[in-house]
Amino acid sequence: MDHLKAPQAGAPPSIDCSVDPIASLKAMFVDMVQAGRIAKGQCPALRPVFLKPHGVAAAQFRIRADLPAHYQVGLFAHVGKAFDAWVRFSSDTLPTLGDFKSTLGIGIKLFDVPGAKLIGNPDAPTFDFILQNFDVFFVNTAADMCAFTKAGVVDGDYGPYLAAHPETAELLDAMAKPVASVLATPYWSGLPFCFGDTYAKYKLEPTLYVDPPATDPTDPTYLAADLASRLSAGAVSFRFMVQLRTVPDQMPLDEATVVWPEDLSPPIHVADLVIAQQDVNARGQAAYGENLSMNIWRVTEAHMPVGSIADARRVVYAAAAELRRDVNGVPVGEPEVPRPLPVDAPRGADTTIVRAAIHPAIGIARIGDAATEYFIGPEVVDAPPESAPPPNFYRDPTGAMKRQAARFRIYGYNAAGEVVRELTSDNADITWTVHVANRKSQWYQFQYALDIPEAVDAPDNAFPLRNPDIPTADRGVLAIDPGPRSISGRSVSGPAYAFDTGSFKGVPVPLGEVQTDADGRLIFLGGRGKSASPSEAPVYDPDNPPSFNNANDWYDDTSDGPVLAEVSINGTPVPVEGAWVVVAPPNYAPDIISWRTMYDLLCDVSVQAGWMSMPDTPSFTNDILPILQRLSNLQWVNKGFAAYFGKGCPLDFNNPALIEKLAQKPSGGDDPYGELRRTLFNNFRPEAPSVAEPVAWPHVQPWIYGDAFGSFSATGPGNMLTMTGLQEAILRKWVEGSFIADWPAALKPVTKISEVPLAEQPHMLDKAALHYCLSDTFHPGCEMTWPMRHASLYSGPFRIRLRPADQPEPDYGPTMTPLLVEKVGGPLYAQPPGGITRWMAIPWQGDTAFCRSGYDPEYDPYLPTFWAARVPNQVLTEADYAKVIDTSLPRAERVAAYNRRASWLRAIQNHQTAEVMMDMIADFGQLGIVEARPGVKDDPDFPEYIYVETLAPGTVKAAADKAVQLLAAAPQPAGKLEKAGWASQEQLEAFRAVRVQKR
Repeated sequence: MDHLKAPQAGAPPSIDCSVDPIASLKAMFVDMVQAGRIAKGQCPALRPVFLKPHGVAAAQFRIRADLPAHYQVGLFAHVGKAFDAWVRFSSDTLPTLGDFKSTLGIGIKLFDVPGAKLIGNPDAPTFDFILQNFDVFFVNTAADMCAFTKAGVVDGDYGPYLAAHPETAELLDAMAKPVASVLATPYWSGLPFCFGDTYAKYKLEPTLYVDPPATDPTDPTYLAADLASRLSAGAVSFRFMVQLRTVPDQMPLDEATVVWPEDLSPPIHVADLVIAQQDVNARGQAAYGENLSMNIWRVTEAHMPVGSIADARRVVYAAAAELRRDVNGVPVGEPEVPRPLPVDAPRGADTTIVRAAIHPAIGIARIGDAATEYFIGPEVVDAPPESAPPPNFYRDPTGAMKRQAARFRIYGYNAAGEVVRELTSDNADITWTVHVANRKSQWYQFQYALDIPEAVDAPDNAFPLRNPDIPTADRGVLAIDPGPRSISGRSVSGPAYAFDTGSFKGVPVPLGEVQTDADGRLIFLGGRGKSASPSEAPVYDPDNPPSFNNANDWYDDTSDGPVLAEVSINGTPVPVEGAWVVVAPPNYAPDIISWRTMYDLLCDVSVQAGWMSMPDTPSFTNDILPILQRLSNLQWVNKGFAAYFGKGCPLDFNNPALIEKLAQKPSGGDDPYGELRRTLFNNFRPEAPSVAEPVAWPHVQPWIYGDAFGSFSATGPGNMLTMTGLQEAILRKWVEGSFIADWPAALKPVTKISEVPLAEQPHMLDKAALHYCLSDTFHPGCEMTWPMRHASLYSGPFRIRLRPADQPEPDYGPTMTPLLVEKVGGPLYAQPPGGITRWMAIPWQGDTAFCRSGYDPEYDPYLPTFWAARVPNQVLTEADYAKVIDTSLPRAERVAAYNRRASWLRAIQNHQTAEVMMDMIADFGQLGIVEARPGVKDDPDFPEYIYVETLAPGTVKAAADKAVQLLAAAPQPAGKLEKAGWASQEQLEAFRAVRVQKR
């Protein structure tokens, strides 16, 4: 505050803080400091405070369209509206002093805001906010501020006042903090304001994070240089937050040094301040900003400032602005319209498309046995349960399972890499080409992942070819390759676009078809679940354990391959980045998210490869909470997870009371939930476990098998699933308190891709396709397997390399080994059609039937598990759901029904290994699908939405119902064996012989 020790103009006015602190403050700030500087020759005249500018910028202040009704007050009643704005960044220091550790301020002037203003011309169209980068003021009241200012301005020495008021000294010291960028620090109003019939404070949260400098930069104006550099490169935004006064006793209105605790009233995201890409040094821009006047009273009555310091600001700021403008020859008054940006628009206005890309980069289609009906796969993530499709949506009227289609779109980009628009038949000529194949029978056996540490020195790590009796020259008959199909136009389909010319040993095997929708987007549909052997060879030979997942003389109709497009705009060709499609088994729990998704894995790959960056400061809502909530999400497909992470259980991560603790950041040295965060983090298995963990007693989470399970020592470190490196790094930052406390989320989850901003649509499509795929237990996996974690497979984030058609793969020989698999240019590099799914089980139904839980029922009947999110273990039946929502039943009966789970595979469990596989092949489309149903609102025992197994009428449903009835009618309570879903000890041993071969 030493810059306020300024020369006065003429004789000092009368100062009496006890009689009229506001008049005294005006006299000191305006009549003595500001006028004194002007008298000494300051030209142009500057503000008395926050007089060192860093830059002014054009912006928009966008009120959120989904703002809850009780926040739609005054200015914020204009939901969805974007107000033009100008913002001024400054420091409360002299222009001749350095920026380092100066207090920063931001003034925001909105335009075209209706309503009478409380200062100046009531009809002025402007509306002002003023905030600083510290959450409180350094004195409580106007009288305190007057006494403090008098000590320096009149008496010439702040020392005695600070000695008598150590809390002010401490706050001033705390305000002197280093900041790297005015765009990367939060700002607070400090003072409260009316908010309709209550009160609120404002906060501006940055979306940019930059580590503060440790020492004083050599450039004393580094903040201005940083601002200019960042805004020349692109737009930057802030979240505008409102913190309501919810506990008056702890949230005073006229004690400006008191923090309003965010744990009592978390700030809510109500608007966005979006600062456009621009040249802040453009001619006239700085002068325009310096001539603007900011006053916290230039607001409507609904937002009237509160407190004595606010009253003082009204008078002092208005008088200072009037003096400054009079001296500088600037008319007093508010501008009617905002100054436009210079005509030379920034790069963001470039609408010339120079390249295009197909999204999703990896599309996922899924098997189904319905004759004609299908549905489009997910295009957004985490849609709210109330938007879930109705019961039996995933089946056609006959009860058959619909296929999941993968829909692909093309987006055009300008030279800066910004999305210009989606390319459709309305604005471009598009020809799609897709080439899928199935090469499973032509490839090598799967026994375990060849890239895990256990595989390196394993004695059996040379995997032979499947169908080894077929000589090399004839092995082409094992590949189902119908060749490419091309399609263009709107709503095109038909036999010409079917992948029906491929065969296995002469037996035709259709792999699906392509269509276009009404806008010319590509729709790809895969196979219908046909798995068979031309010679009726056994699907599994008990005397040959490696035949599991490797059935000789068998085929299935999964596939994968490139998705390409030729695009021209007004006759000019545009290069297009291709995509890939993978046809996977059905998703029997469409809304359940696995603890580690394929998207998580590929993000980790991209970060390790340097293509993507880990967030400097992870978001609690977007990055941290999902990792935790997925454990609770698994309650609907595994009873063990339900017992620990389910509704009302010890770690119910959907419980707002628990989430509130986990979302709270350390504040002022106090971190009441730091140890809670740490103990939760320590429960997760690190990316590279250094301690062996027996499968029979996993003591850390998640309770999901790892890649080495069943193939190596029962006490090895690879038997259980680990975090990805990215997950571990994000959670570690959370433990350290370095995260954005943005819960609860103010944005309503989107339900369709059209609700996503255009610039974010490509990434959302990429994410959504992989978000519902697994990356846990690559043994071999559900949709894709372990090669997906190798960066050599990709040309960039999520983009699988396509092997050129004129460069066929070499013959890798009779066996595949860990050394050979990672050879440069080898099978983990560019891929042919069918290159991704060839590593998977053949047929897929056998692996699906055996990737269950309860392989060690003496330890736990339900845990650990394999792929419960896609292949459920235990489910809530429709009969029990009916009891749960029947309010006429006794609560104890309803609670018992809610906690009861039935084995998902109960309809096909009464056989031995090969018979179960054959039943799965025959009846996969009739097995239960876990779907969202309405639950019970505001109930301590039941959630608002419940996920229920839905079975189609038929023999499978009858068998499933009978299995439940027999178990309920048993003379004795179910033992561990029955709870785990085993028909007998003999069946368990037979299944273990298949799944656990080397323990």
